Amino acid sequence: MQLTPEQVKERLDKRGFLALEIPENLDLSTEIKRLKKKKNAVLLAHYYQDGVIQELADYLGDSLYLAQVAEKVSNETIIFAGVHFMAETAKIINPNKKVLLPDLKAGCSLADSCPPIDFKKFIDQYPGAHVVTYINCSAEIKALSTIVCTSSNARRVIESIPEEETIIFAPDKNLGNYLIKETGRDMILWDGSCIVHEAFSFERIVTLSKSYPNAKFIAHPESESQVLEIADYIGSTSGLLNYVQESSATEFIVATEAGILYEMEKRCPKKMFIPAPIQDETCACSECAFMKLNTLEKLYLCLEHEKPEIKLSNKLIEKARLPIIKMLELG
Repeated sequence: MQLTPEQVKERLDKRGFLALEIPENLDLSTEIKRLKKKKNAVLLAHYYQDGVIQELADYLGDSLYLAQVAEKVSNETIIFAGVHFMAETAKIINPNKKVLLPDLKAGCSLADSCPPIDFKKFIDQYPGAHVVTYINCSAEIKALSTIVCTSSNARRVIESIPEEETIIFAPDKNLGNYLIKETGRDMILWDGSCIVHEAFSFERIVTLSKSYPNAKFIAHPESESQVLEIADYIGSTSGLLNYVQESSATEFIVATEAGILYEMEKRCPKKMFIPAPIQDETCACSECAFMKLNTLEKLYLCLEHEKPEIKLSNKLIEKARLPIIKMLELG
């Protein structure tokens, strides 16, 4: 169905993605591959996406890896199968590229927990402090930062700052508390968190572990401290993935977004991966509803019509780019 640019914009504005009909019997995976080639587009996908999208990705990884890739790709268009802050990051570090996100409402509870106006007032109370922000935040928060980090390189970023200097860490208080223990630095924390990683039930994890006495319990550092205290291994998304491949164990209870289990099972088909239980007993695992807003249908429409597009002002890009580049230079 051919639409005028005005009609496409109208459909987009109403729901945050292109609410259009798709021809029946269309092989979406084949069409997406064709459109990527036709439009010189590259698909970046996070491990938390559905498996069918992960299989179509040109680059699959965690936030750090995808940021590194986004900086270097030469394709005209970047389609980001992830959440809004990730697509923003790609636009910031490669501003001449067109960056598309299948659903503009694919946000992040952690990023939402740190409103820029409130955060500006917060950091103004500590003049001269280094503002270290987790990449899971908006472009406006990055623009207020000294340096950005991911869970993969957060410790390295913190340790790059002289010990006598004051550090503000935002927005994730759980990751911040974990880093305080790991580095011994007394940081000032913003009170933000991720609903996906705070959903895990300490009591139910303990009970589950008794049913699988040989299983290793592994957790992402965005989880609450009591959950991290009983973990056999704590690491970033890529860190967890590497751990299960290198470990001699064959059973793992995994406390992070359940999408990572797809890649774990793919790389280690003879091992068992059990999603850590959450407080809601009606759910088997913790999933990010924002991540799952991206579907195969939306990905196809996004490529076909090259909408929704991430757009940021040049001024915001310039300010937010510096702390991200500082991070990338650390490796």
